Amino acid sequence: MSENHLTEELDEAKITVNEFVSGTKKLYIESYGCQMNFADSEVVASILRSNGYSTTSDVVEADLILLNTCAIRDNAEQRVRNRLSILNSNKKRNPELKIGVLGCMAERLKTKFLEEEKMVDLVVGPDAYRDLPNLLAEVEEGHKAVNVFLSREETYADITPIRLDSNGVSAFISIMRGCNNMCSFCVVPFTRGRERSRDPYSIEKEAKELFDQGYREVTLLGQNVDSYLWKSETEQFTFANLLEKIALIHPDLRIRFSTSHPKDITDEVLYTMKKYDNICNYIHLPAQSGSSRILELMNRTYDREWYLGKIDRIREILGEECGISHDLIAGFCTETEEDHQDTLTLMDYVKFDYGYMFYYSERPGTPAAKKYEDDVPEEVKKRRLNEIIAKQQEHSLERNQMTVGKVYRILIEGESKRSDEDLCGRTDQNKMVVFPRKHYKKGEYVNVRILSCSAATLKGEIVD
Repeated sequence: MSENHLTEELDEAKITVNEFVSGTKKLYIESYGCQMNFADSEVVASILRSNGYSTTSDVVEADLILLNTCAIRDNAEQRVRNRLSILNSNKKRNPELKIGVLGCMAERLKTKFLEEEKMVDLVVGPDAYRDLPNLLAEVEEGHKAVNVFLSREETYADITPIRLDSNGVSAFISIMRGCNNMCSFCVVPFTRGRERSRDPYSIEKEAKELFDQGYREVTLLGQNVDSYLWKSETEQFTFANLLEKIALIHPDLRIRFSTSHPKDITDEVLYTMKKYDNICNYIHLPAQSGSSRILELMNRTYDREWYLGKIDRIREILGEECGISHDLIAGFCTETEEDHQDTLTLMDYVKFDYGYMFYYSERPGTPAAKKYEDDVPEEVKKRRLNEIIAKQQEHSLERNQMTVGKVYRILIEGESKRSDEDLCGRTDQNKMVVFPRKHYKKGEYVNVRILSCSAATLKGEIVD
């Protein structure tokens, strides 16, 4: 996530920088989009390590370039296309170079990439990464290769991810894959398949190994973590059960999770968060709109009153200081000024700590694209989005000002971006704090008193 939490996360690309000790071929991989994609890239790196690849941060020396793609917005697709055009020029210097597209764009655009535009050598969907060695063998023989099969079982539970571009303190753990919610604007059910939950014991094992390696924070990932459900003949684990299991590993292992769906988050989850100090007091709860009419068109399966009721319950159980963030879409099909005002007044009621805000981008193949006309003019979408962003900046500043004078336990994540004289880390509520280094180091916990703030960042001093 960006430091100010107000930029468009889905347009960010992250390049791997870690290098493996073993492997003679060089893999260069970029990840676009949500945290799930970054976690998937770590699985891909692990699979390819056993096939003779190490990673490189220098695209020029790569033997294999992979782009792990996002299809949730048109802008993300255009960025990937532009990036592929640039990367293909590298083939003039290195004719043996292979280029592939992974992830959510694979299914929808496989024909264009492989045959029409001839931009890539292989296309691999999110459930087919185990097949990468076989697909690369096909490419080496001069063939184009594709596997976009969606599985009802694949969770990659037995694969230990390679931590790419890691700070050595925080790591992602995927706990489930796919999504059963059919939000009308969303491509995820079509690109990632149906929902399936990972064995809790494999999740616990991965978290324990990370702690033993010096990691002090894990983020449990899923398209909708609250619907996590794993069953055997003798046991059943809900998300609340899983949270407790990971919390019990060690008090110094801090736990975050994303993303929650308003219709599924339960009191059991909230009370589990309250019970364990190492489960962070923060929830990402996408609203998407403040209008009940628009929410129905979006097929979100809740209305405005339901959402606000969940907010009330969170604050009742976890307190007013619980960090809450959102996703909001401006200019969905048929959205009126009244609907837009409903979104703004919802924001006024909740006063989110921060959020991810976009204007509606129609995605081919989604229910909304089939049933509704994208009839809100782009200039209106952009104006409404700017109003949403401006209001969120006001609320972010107001919420951050509530922290001034208080002391928070901070996990040091590394040096501040602006000065190596300062360190940074996040509060329980997921707010970034910058403070003088003194003699402390990355991975340590410190108590920090907040002295001042902006809408994006808190500034403080360590309380010895």
